[in-house]
Amino acid sequence: MDTHEPVDPLARLLHIMARLRDPDAGCPWDRRQTFATIAPYTLEEAYEVADAVERGDLGALRSELGDLLYQVVYHARMAEEAGAFTFADVAQSISDKLTHRHPEIFGAAAGAVAPAERRSWEDHKLQERKAGAGTDPSALADIARALPALMRALKLQNRAARTGFDWPGLDPVLEKMEEELDELREAASAPDTAARVFEEVGDLLFTGVNLARHTGADPEAALRAANGRFEARFRYVEDRLRERSRRPEDTTPEELDSLWEEAKRHLTARSDGP
Repeated sequence: MDTHEPVDPLARLLHIMARLRDPDAGCPWDRRQTFATIAPYTLEEAYEVADAVERGDLGALRSELGDLLYQVVYHARMAEEAGAFTFADVAQSISDKLTHRHPEIFGAAAGAVAPAERRSWEDHKLQERKAGAGTDPSALADIARALPALMRALKLQNRAARTGFDWPGLDPVLEKMEEELDELREAASAPDTAARVFEEVGDLLFTGVNLARHTGADPEAALRAANGRFEARFRYVEDRLRERSRRPEDTTPEELDSLWEEAKRHLTARSDGP
């Protein structure tokens, strides 16, 4: 251990990051990195945090949160080297946001504001966006383009809905879904229309997010759950075939369908068990 390392855990992490990025004695790989090359790792670590939460694994969550914190420290260190801002500035920025968005707790009249009179978190964020809108006055300004498409679709729809641009209820969204399916069928049946099929698939997925939003379901969570069900059922099919020294690719569609229905019954019964 470096005898000059600080004892405080966060100070120690910042010290280690500075050592890794040292232009003379640092790690060659770490010295080569840029904001662009590190960003994919940041996204990956955020998803690994979400995965640990979903699995209820607090030991893994502690580790993954450390990995995510390291990403924040990494970006802050590169910004400090560029003379832009420091890790302390990052911490100050989020602290300022939190106190501004909770005047009923941190404001001069803390504890005296009735719940009905409090501006919501989103209202405060809206005011902050307007204050920092710059040259983009759109209600959709500052929705990160690097977000996963499903998450960005939901944010775009929620932001547009706050301006009144939204379906009045679930039925029109279901009708829109049917319309998009019809357009996809039409595009898929025509020759040389790969570009249009691509577009119609995108429209269908976007409408699916709208459908989830109007039912109160989180589309990301719903799809993650569907992924889990698919994986469990497919593994069940593989296991049954393996017991027969068979593989899915050597099995007829009819038999695969039968095993799939068996998997659904078996796994549903198991999840509904005592």
